[in-house]
Amino acid sequence: MLELALLFFVIAIVAAAVGATGVAGITMSIAKWLVLLFLVLAVVSLLL
Repeated sequence: MLELALLFFVIAIVAAAVGATGVAGITMSIAKWLVLLFLVLAVVSLLL
């Protein structure tokens, strides 16, 4: 899941460099949610 978040982050950086701000915003939002989901699952797995 962290790999997907990093992939979306890279896509957002490339899209921002090209000038596609709409795509960059969407992919950055997806990457943010994937990182948060990864962190929640990591904490849950460490506690159990």
